[in-house]
Amino acid sequence: MRTIAVYPGSFDPPTYGHLDIIDRSSRVFSRVIVAVARNIRKEVLFTTAERIDMLKQLTRSYSNVEVDSFKGLLMSYAADKGAHVVVRGLRAISDFEYEFQMAHMNKKLADDVDTVFMMTGERYSYISSNIVREIAGFGGKIDDLVPELVRERVFRKMGKRGKS
Repeated sequence: MRTIAVYPGSFDPPTYGHLDIIDRSSRVFSRVIVAVARNIRKEVLFTTAERIDMLKQLTRSYSNVEVDSFKGLLMSYAADKGAHVVVRGLRAISDFEYEFQMAHMNKKLADDVDTVFMMTGERYSYISSNIVREIAGFGGKIDDLVPELVRERVFRKMGKRGKS
């Protein structure tokens, strides 16, 4: 049985934590669609196209991973793609309450789609895109948080030189 999973997020920017979830999801599901949210209500550093480009480069070695974007309800997007699983990464217990609420609402909207929570690897549990942007904003070292491709683009976008 082929199982299509959607891993949605803002990915602004993609981090090693995101890549950990993508890697592990690619080993569990037949096909993984990394879906960049276009209608997020927060200020973003990178355009949707820029985030898609980075993710495509970072995931090109996975034959069963594709990168796309969506606008609107995640459950509508999942249905359009024939997906029956939504993958969500959990870093800490603080993530769980919000994700738990969203999983139940998504189940109400689409009973045939299940949410699978993956614990982010311990070495990535403290990483978030917000933290990356904040550290980079002060010119701090983000080498252990994001791949080199992302690091270069973050500092270029912010007009700063980061520490190595």
